[in-house]
Amino acid sequence: MIVFDAACTETALDPDAFGALSGTLRAGGLLLLLLPHGESSVVAAPSPYLGRLSRRLAQAEGAGCWLPGERLRLPEPGPGQPRSSNDCSDPDCLTDDQLQAVKRLVGLKRRRPLVLTADRGRGKTAALGIACARLLASRQVTIWVTAPRPEAVAALFERLEALRPQGGRQGNVFTDGQGGRVEFVAPDELSARVERGEAGGQGSWLLVDEAAAIPAALLGQWLAAFTRIAFATTVHGYEGSGRGFALRFRQRLDRQAPDWRAFHLEAPVRWAAGDPLERLVGDLLLLDAEPPAASCAPLHEIDWRGSVLATDEPALRDIFGLLVQAHYRTTPSDLQRLLDEPELHIRTLQDGARPLAVAVCADEGGFEPELAERVARGERRLPGHLLAQSLAAHAGSRAALMARLRRVQRIAVHPQRRREGLGRRLLESERDAAREAGVDLLGASFGAERGLLTFWQTLGFRPVRLGLSRETSTGEHAVMVVAPLSPKGAVLAEELAQRFQSLLPALLAFELASLDPDVALALLAEGPSPALAAEERADLIDVAHGHREPALARPALQALVRRAAVAGLTESELAWLAAWAFQGRDSVWLASRAGIEGRRQVMARLRDVVARLLADESSWR
Repeated sequence: MIVFDAACTETALDPDAFGALSGTLRAGGLLLLLLPHGESSVVAAPSPYLGRLSRRLAQAEGAGCWLPGERLRLPEPGPGQPRSSNDCSDPDCLTDDQLQAVKRLVGLKRRRPLVLTADRGRGKTAALGIACARLLASRQVTIWVTAPRPEAVAALFERLEALRPQGGRQGNVFTDGQGGRVEFVAPDELSARVERGEAGGQGSWLLVDEAAAIPAALLGQWLAAFTRIAFATTVHGYEGSGRGFALRFRQRLDRQAPDWRAFHLEAPVRWAAGDPLERLVGDLLLLDAEPPAASCAPLHEIDWRGSVLATDEPALRDIFGLLVQAHYRTTPSDLQRLLDEPELHIRTLQDGARPLAVAVCADEGGFEPELAERVARGERRLPGHLLAQSLAAHAGSRAALMARLRRVQRIAVHPQRRREGLGRRLLESERDAAREAGVDLLGASFGAERGLLTFWQTLGFRPVRLGLSRETSTGEHAVMVVAPLSPKGAVLAEELAQRFQSLLPALLAFELASLDPDVALALLAEGPSPALAAEERADLIDVAHGHREPALARPALQALVRRAAVAGLTESELAWLAAWAFQGRDSVWLASRAGIEGRRQVMARLRDVVARLLADESSWR
């Protein structure tokens, strides 16, 4: 039995914790949820989110309700299905679904990736552990395991230790004493090891759990590096929805590994199919939200407030479904913020009554000088001001705290209506609305991926900050962009952009040396592009057509790369050259990227690229 007390404001409902704890109950368990009560005869609430929660509970067929001064009303017991005992033919597995998943994992073929999907509570992660145990029992193999965090694969190591008791675990590494090994590595570290040639290659194994919470770019890198690979993800669960995973990653799979296979685990492990609590929690937290059906009809705009959206269940489900499928990880607490945060602006493009695109924005900044100074020094931290506080703490801009900012938190377009300019239309409308409201800067923060960065740049947004380390859960550096909306905002945006550009070369040489070169090139394209000096041109000619050591002409090569980037050249060879000139990538990395061997071939290619850029410079000067 679980008693979840959300009746007091001091212990307000935490949707993520509620969703997580509800999933720990087994068949026959009880969940008692205490909610605040007002003067009305129906459960009241101090927030739109709790108000919706109360209304859904009052309408739920599978929930009992006990109001103050009234008798306890219990639901009529449904026909239900008793949770089946372990009648699986395999003693290590709890369901036939889990057994089939294990067989597919153990029998992974070269270059035939497996995609495992399941709602929570289906034994997906445990199946990974059973498969690891059987692989170790049959051969000496090293299996790499990754997930957004180590806790996500706890069930994997539990099953592995239970089935291979002769082995032992130290930290994130399990060894069986016979040459077999299973090691968990965080996504960012795994990516770094692949780049250094320390992971992947012939005969390599990789199991990726909660793949929906990892960027497709990293998944694609591992897809190319490991000969046997499986991606597992939760579709509906408190950890975050994986609905967008298949939509975004399917194209990459089709392109890189057209023989990939999929398997979905249906049967629950801890309760019966059709469990009333699972169904109720899914409804309360919108774990099963889906985008609406799409059409090609003309669209019109609607502005929403959370308090209104909380009372329109069909619209809320459609909007949240769009957000779920567009983002790598949408959690139950995101629904609470959508309804309860008063500073949120929600704008949709509607096909009649059905939203097909949505943008969610929040106002930030506007601090008094004294408070701005304290926040900038780290003495105060105010929730809900991510962009303003980050620019102050990391870019040293007090002005960013005092200016009025509006941050685009999420933008989502129906998958069947993408590449029609709907996202651009939403952002342009938001820009106009923010300008009329007296906002100085419109900004956003997102994972630094080349295509996404280009999208924002084409709309007039300028990069002003890049995180120095990769996000552990996403494997990407976070980039912040802004667009000015007022004269004050124009001055501030220019100051922030210039400061970032002056710092960028030094960051690329050190802290950002492992940044994707395509992203580095897109950032460099925002910087200055002075004409090449006569001395620089002479150095470049000596590199291209003579025997000058390129390292001794690095400033000239950096200037050439910047000019080409600003001119709009985006060829892979230019990014390759930028990786050498600004990031100091070594010959091993450069050779691997170019598909060549040895330092001699790397230098020959570098000279050839410089020669062609010099020859073409007159066309883009």
